[in-house]
Amino acid sequence: MRKIVKRILPAITVAVLTTGTAFAAHPLITDDTGTQGKGKFSLEVNAEIGRDSESNLLVKARENGASLESVLSAGLFDSVDLVLGVPYEWSRSKENGIVSSDVDGVGDLSLELKWRFFEKSGFSMAFKPAVSFPAGDEDKGLGAGKVGYGATLIATQEFDPFALHLNLGYSHTRFKLQEDRDANRRDIWHVSLAGTAQVMEKLQLASNIGMETNADKTSDTPPVFAIAGAIYSLTDNLDLDLGVKVGLTKPETDVSLLAGLAVRF
Repeated sequence: MRKIVKRILPAITVAVLTTGTAFAAHPLITDDTGTQGKGKFSLEVNAEIGRDSESNLLVKARENGASLESVLSAGLFDSVDLVLGVPYEWSRSKENGIVSSDVDGVGDLSLELKWRFFEKSGFSMAFKPAVSFPAGDEDKGLGAGKVGYGATLIATQEFDPFALHLNLGYSHTRFKLQEDRDANRRDIWHVSLAGTAQVMEKLQLASNIGMETNADKTSDTPPVFAIAGAIYSLTDNLDLDLGVKVGLTKPETDVSLLAGLAVRF
């Protein structure tokens, strides 16, 4: 069970408090400076299914995991959004073909405020503070058990038909369980870069690369990821997306399939 805690809990915390996988233009993890506009809303439902394997002379381990995030964004002002995120996580691990753990449930809730504070000549910047609330079961590794916090600085440069997005994020997790405090770092830094290209009227291609502090105290190797995907706009207010995420270092999940939809109203 502690192995699952060490792998799942930090991932949830980083997603909630720094980049927020569901809060960006999915399948990207890196967020952009865009907001909904005053009085407008969006609902995102995003899924991720991943697989990770490790082996040595004695043990062959494999972990399959999935997440489903629902995110509601509300435009308080033209340049300010309030964002509520609700994640659901599932993970099953096997060692030498035998199930060693199987957990699922709601993760910690998140509340963000994204403020775009600068715009000029296609360049914009935003600041996104976040708070996480202990809704997940910390005994299963699905939550920290205490309120956490974080913030992300976002920069976007648009030059039609392309756009680049840069994120620098920080999160601080306050763990309730002593086992989690012993196993995980509390302070996590994240940096990532994403790009999109409007290749057709309704189709965007997207790519993303990033890294962050390894939450596991026993390793200094940072998790590094790369994503390639596409976003298709069925209508002006409905987007569908699909992507593949691969781990470029051992601590990152080997491969994940990403899919989602976004409805604006």
